[in-house]
Amino acid sequence: MTVATIPVRDWAITAVPSWSAVLTGIAFHQWADLSWALVFFGLLGRWTADLRPLTILVLALPWAVVSSSMEWFLLVPMFPFWQPLFTLQQPYWIGLLVHGSSTTMYPLFARLRWARGKVPEHDVRFTNAWSSGALIVIAMLAIVALFGDHGYELPWVGRDRDTDQTYIRHMTTHHAQGIELARLAGERAQDPHLRKLAMLMVASQTGEGRIFENWWLSWFDTEMPDCKTEERAAMPGFLSPAEVRQVKAAPSDQFDATFIEMMSKHHRGAVEMADQMWHSRGDPRLRIMAHAIRHQQQGEIALMHRTSGLAAVAAAVSNMLSDNVN
Repeated sequence: MTVATIPVRDWAITAVPSWSAVLTGIAFHQWADLSWALVFFGLLGRWTADLRPLTILVLALPWAVVSSSMEWFLLVPMFPFWQPLFTLQQPYWIGLLVHGSSTTMYPLFARLRWARGKVPEHDVRFTNAWSSGALIVIAMLAIVALFGDHGYELPWVGRDRDTDQTYIRHMTTHHAQGIELARLAGERAQDPHLRKLAMLMVASQTGEGRIFENWWLSWFDTEMPDCKTEERAAMPGFLSPAEVRQVKAAPSDQFDATFIEMMSKHHRGAVEMADQMWHSRGDPRLRIMAHAIRHQQQGEIALMHRTSGLAAVAAAVSNMLSDNVN
């Protein structure tokens, strides 16, 4: 859905991602991948046409760095799409991982440039081995994803069970309040951009909440306990009942400003919690997700305040590196 916003803007954003938005995002991403492949093998064909598969593989990661950097730093947020949501919502390493996965398939191009029966034997051996390995990895990832979708995750491998459990419980509760507030803005916000951004908050935090629930059930084999009133009050950025009522009771002409103020406070608390988890000894999956949440929530604060252009890129770079809002 986030990728789909690049070409079609706010149309793609819904509280529950639609199939049309998902398919648009997939189509746009595949078009972008094909474009980078055409540059590598077409525009730069004078230098790449005769490369051996192993040489292409060695060049794959540097090319992934170049292509993903161009998209994340320039093409999407600056020119020609001028769409800061993608850069502020997703840390750069996600794009690099996607581009890296795509470019590792480039060595198979060597099989396409030769007529049938004329492929050099060493190219045949290498590409056969590489494609077989790729299929095995894809199958393994598909199996892990399938089991995860049914609540069976790989075992917990952290070094601080209490910290991980506390973080999952607290962030799940924190997200639940964020979803409640965002749904209000999805219905009441006067600014169409803010209304769509609130829908994105609902979608992203609902998805993250489901991941937390799956991890808890799979890792700890028990129901997740609710947070007590004292825990909620002590959470960074968790709004008091009076503050929630203030948002709900805000007049129409003051709702947007009130929501931005309270949701920014709420997001700053989530950033603080995620930053602590990122620097903890917890399960690596939980820490990686915490890094993404830290980036995403800081980015949404910037988006609520209409940050764009070069300022959005600068903010996104800073948000990847540290907590910049507390």
